Amino acid sequence: MLASSLGSQSVSAHPNDHFVITIAPLLIDEVYQQADDAANGAIVLMSGMVRNNSEGFSVLHLEYQAYEPMAIQVFRQIAAEIRQTWSDVTHVVIHHRVGRLEIGEMSVLIAVGCPHRKEAFEACQYAIDTLKHRAPIWKKEFYYGKSGEVCSSWVKCC
Repeated sequence: MLASSLGSQSVSAHPNDHFVITIAPLLIDEVYQQADDAANGAIVLMSGMVRNNSEGFSVLHLEYQAYEPMAIQVFRQIAAEIRQTWSDVTHVVIHHRVGRLEIGEMSVLIAVGCPHRKEAFEACQYAIDTLKHRAPIWKKEFYYGKSGEVCSSWVKCC
């Protein structure tokens, strides 16, 4: 079990949940299968993509870094909070990439399995919104500046 430096107790993962931080490309089929269950009436899957623009600038690519032990602990906390609010949730799956990502690549995949679609949508939105505020994951954007020069800046994200 990982200790959290967020000032709370370490959170054990539910046996149906799955959390990954990886340099490898994310696979929608894998994440979907990890959220699948005969009890589900819905699986909501959210994919975060690297887009070609940010705040009016043309993005070339992104680089992600994470403090993995703490990030996985945050993922566990998010799943535990989801289960407190939406008790019917069967599975919470959170996979996040690190390293260099090109335009169009997936940076994050979240899937929530639940008997009902409304709760699945709400829980999935809660997962991504909370992840973006709490998880120690940062991205560095590489983009063309106003004069056409290549610029970069670190952005706290996720």
